[in-house]
Amino acid sequence: MTAQAGDRRSDIERVLRTAEPHALLELARAELFRTFGADPVDLLMADYALTMLQPVAVLPYTTEPLTVNASAPGRAFGTQEPFVEDLAGGGVTVHVPVTTRGDRIGVLSLGLRTAPDPITLDDLKQIADVLAHEIIVAERDTDLYLQARRAERLTLAAEMQWQLLPARACARTEYSLGAQLEPAYAIYGDNFDWSTSANHLVLTVTNGMGEGIDAALLTNLAINALRNARRAGVPLTDQAALADQAIYGQHAGRQHVSTLLLRFDLTTGNVEVVDAGSPKLWRLRDGTVDPITFDAQLPLGMFDDTPYVTETFQVIPGDRLIFVTDGVYDVASPAGERYGQRALARAIKATSLLPATQVPRAVLEQLATHRVSTSPAEDDSMIVCLDWHGRQQN
Repeated sequence: MTAQAGDRRSDIERVLRTAEPHALLELARAELFRTFGADPVDLLMADYALTMLQPVAVLPYTTEPLTVNASAPGRAFGTQEPFVEDLAGGGVTVHVPVTTRGDRIGVLSLGLRTAPDPITLDDLKQIADVLAHEIIVAERDTDLYLQARRAERLTLAAEMQWQLLPARACARTEYSLGAQLEPAYAIYGDNFDWSTSANHLVLTVTNGMGEGIDAALLTNLAINALRNARRAGVPLTDQAALADQAIYGQHAGRQHVSTLLLRFDLTTGNVEVVDAGSPKLWRLRDGTVDPITFDAQLPLGMFDDTPYVTETFQVIPGDRLIFVTDGVYDVASPAGERYGQRALARAIKATSLLPATQVPRAVLEQLATHRVSTSPAEDDSMIVCLDWHGRQQN
């Protein structure tokens, strides 16, 4: 990369990092026009269901959305690579994924007079990465980007659940994670959470109880109790026990939460597990799909002072782990046939070539095909996919 290319990119990055939260797109447009002659410049945000890309516009409205599956920006979003679209009247539109640490936020679309050279394209990719990071930071202070994620109004329970989540994807050298909740705009109590450190990944998958606000409040209590214990640095069993006490102390056993807690050693691939209830785990290894079962312990909050113990299993590079809640298993077809283990195993195998970020959405689409009904789902469904790459040993 030439010094000039590096300078022009650095100038835009500096502007984005100092921009007011609501003004990121406005300033990006001005800088991209000044530096690259880009016009127009649009930012499209992925909606909560990951099916639409919605242009950021003036609150409280966005302009016409585009589908992920049948649009040029959707192609960049799906492949996570820039896509150059030739225009009939001359010029091109360059669609660049806006992604940070594996979390797919949306697409930056820029009109240019000619197709970009490799150096310019690399500059645009780096600028889009910085924009993604700044959007995540800006969402603490403005509703602009959160508003643009919505194809329809969220229920209050769904609002609470989405605000509780860490992200829908995370990637680093040792693993890739992707997750999705459905129905995205009216979820109840299913949830996931993760935290990574230098040598460990802690993942929790929660199968919520109840509906609406009651379910959202219960899940909020459970997740924050687990986070509080995790951040205190206590072992996995104590995390479960402290969350159990918090939920029982509030509800006295009337409500409880089924949770699967896992702690991955990033160096060895050894996994500690506390199965409190729990969501189900499947493993895809060497083309074979198998359920991974543990000794089920009591859900969090069912009884006072429940003791918990850990089990262990091993992951190896190339393993794919799929976590599902009972909203996946229990969904029925119009004829009353449950989705079941065989159908789920087929769906996992059929999506084996997709990256982890795309697997949850693809499996949930097959689930919707099984249901083949316009009526609302009876329960929310959640799928988390983890691809294990392992750590390269020196």
